Amino acid sequence: MGRSRRTLPEELLLLALDPTTGTTAQPQSLDLGLAGAQLVELALAGRIAPDGDRIAVVAPRPTGDPTLDCALELLRRRGAPVRAVNWIGGPRLGLRQTYLSHLERCGMVHAVEGQMCGVLPTTRYQATDTAISREIKARLDSAIRTGVPPDPRTAALAALAHAVGLGKHLYPGNEGRSSRSRLRDLIRHDPMGGLVAHAVMDVQNGAAAQPRRSPAPAGRQAPGPGARSAPEPARGVPAQPRHGSMARAAAH
Repeated sequence: MGRSRRTLPEELLLLALDPTTGTTAQPQSLDLGLAGAQLVELALAGRIAPDGDRIAVVAPRPTGDPTLDCALELLRRRGAPVRAVNWIGGPRLGLRQTYLSHLERCGMVHAVEGQMCGVLPTTRYQATDTAISREIKARLDSAIRTGVPPDPRTAALAALAHAVGLGKHLYPGNEGRSSRSRLRDLIRHDPMGGLVAHAVMDVQNGAAAQPRRSPAPAGRQAPGPGARSAPEPARGVPAQPRHGSMARAAAH
């Protein structure tokens, strides 16, 4: 996989990064979304494919992206298709920090060290080129405004943004209500993105123990039974302390 294109986990993280505070909106659900975004990216690369509500490895060759290849290898070692909800709900220690550190090495964000309550060390991240984040959001805006079915990558990004609760971060206030609704509706335009987004919401709603009968039909606009919309983003989330073990991420 070439590096001329940003991966979905990177784009999702840039969408969630608040340019004013340097923190990420919805940090807990964002970790689930990043794990789901890895699945969609691997599917777009032809390495995995949906099998009902499960994920099957169809081409185990590396993509060239170390973080994605680690996920692909873990899926391969399972030896059998794994339920998307179980994969996304598994431990994801340091995944968000891994991608933040990668974006820092790529020069897309820079770290600002600080302290919480004058004691606890914290790290906030500021985008070095806000035009990149604006371009990513503009793709969502275009899909919402025009009603033209977006490409699979943009549709999956919209589905994940909705699933992790970024709606009010991207389209705040009463004036953003219709945009948030249309963002949710874009979930139907990509089967893999829809499967993963529903799995993310199921994990948040504690529904991982109940297998989903099948992925959402193409014309379906709302999550199925047992899956509710992700909670709205909480603003002003404190920055996460930087841990050495979490910050070590292989460069792409």
